[in-house]
Amino acid sequence: MVASWLIEAATSYNRSSFDNRDSYSAFVLLPVRHLETILNWAFKALPDEILIGFDPLDSMKIDSEVIQTYCGAEHQSELFAGQEFVIGEPHLVNRGDSFSVHHVPEEWVDELFSAERGSRGARFTHWMHTHPNCVAIPSEADADASQHTDGVDMILGIEFSNPDGATFWFDDAEGVRRPLKPPKRSWRRFGRRIQRPILGRSSTGHRIHGLELIAYHRTGVGVNVLLVDDDGVPHGLNIV
Repeated sequence: MVASWLIEAATSYNRSSFDNRDSYSAFVLLPVRHLETILNWAFKALPDEILIGFDPLDSMKIDSEVIQTYCGAEHQSELFAGQEFVIGEPHLVNRGDSFSVHHVPEEWVDELFSAERGSRGARFTHWMHTHPNCVAIPSEADADASQHTDGVDMILGIEFSNPDGATFWFDDAEGVRRPLKPPKRSWRRFGRRIQRPILGRSSTGHRIHGLELIAYHRTGVGVNVLLVDDDGVPHGLNIV
């Protein structure tokens, strides 16, 4: 069962996705339980970033009412592979720093994925990587890596503090920010110190203060993200 704070955050995020649908050329549907799985992996891999691969879930085509509702003025129906399907299960592919996480050793294809995926190996349709304590804005290396993606690339920025309270947050980057957090969460002041809101806690004891999530296509256009339940219905929007 997905944590209530993450469902609340997904609901707020989806409303923003709906309000800004005309700014995007396409959208993808990501089950929120996959996001929770990825968060668990991300904290266990600290301080490294992690790389996750996905394929479209061929058994779950996106509902026509969802398509009609979220197609903005600039919508392109054949922008990327798997565009008509909900995103399937996540696969942890690699971990490392920002310079190495995208580079998957060739031997991993046979050793880790051949039994499960046959000749496709580690060639997934969609990709996501994490930015621990850093905004979800593509770097130049991220943009270069996206040129090899058939689907979309996603970035999950995670703002957190360590169990002992130590924290840092890097946000000196320009780009469109897509916060993923419940509404009406404010910072509290204790004397001269401001206590940031805690959205939730990881299994490793880290305090989660904020999340950001974006998706983009190799051509440079942004892709809208909708966080859905196991039936492919966006959280918080009664459209089907």
